[in-house]
Amino acid sequence: MERNMEYRQQLVREYKQMVLPLLDYLPWFAKNAGQSGSTSYRGDSLSEGSMSFSFPVYDATLMSFIKEASKSALMEKNYSYTYTRNHIKTHDDERRLIQAAELKDWDILRGILSKYVLGGRTKAVLWSEAVQENIFVMVLEKMRKIIEFWDKPLDVDTR
Repeated sequence: MERNMEYRQQLVREYKQMVLPLLDYLPWFAKNAGQSGSTSYRGDSLSEGSMSFSFPVYDATLMSFIKEASKSALMEKNYSYTYTRNHIKTHDDERRLIQAAELKDWDILRGILSKYVLGGRTKAVLWSEAVQENIFVMVLEKMRKIIEFWDKPLDVDTR
């Protein structure tokens, strides 16, 4: 029994170290909930025969978060297995699992976060989608709540 308690405390300490740097971005995600997190740059053709183009320009804060999250231990390269194992197909499935997550479900939260952070490298629309669908906010908030439940309140401004 005592050993289980020590193990759980060690896990919570490790999780806390992983997620603390990312919690600094919560206020930005909360403020931009439902928005895209990017704008579209449209280049008009310079000459008559050239093509016009358009590409997304992501918010600097979002890109800082992506960079920070990408190098964190929270990233799960095999996040697709999380989706397969848990039958996650829609944003509603993701939200349902995030809301119900407990300490034992930490890997599910990591998998969902990883899909949007790592998957966005090849399909950048995922970054905007995670901001619009509030996935980043929900995952970070749930991780914070799990840590606070098993440890103590974190000194993080989430306004």
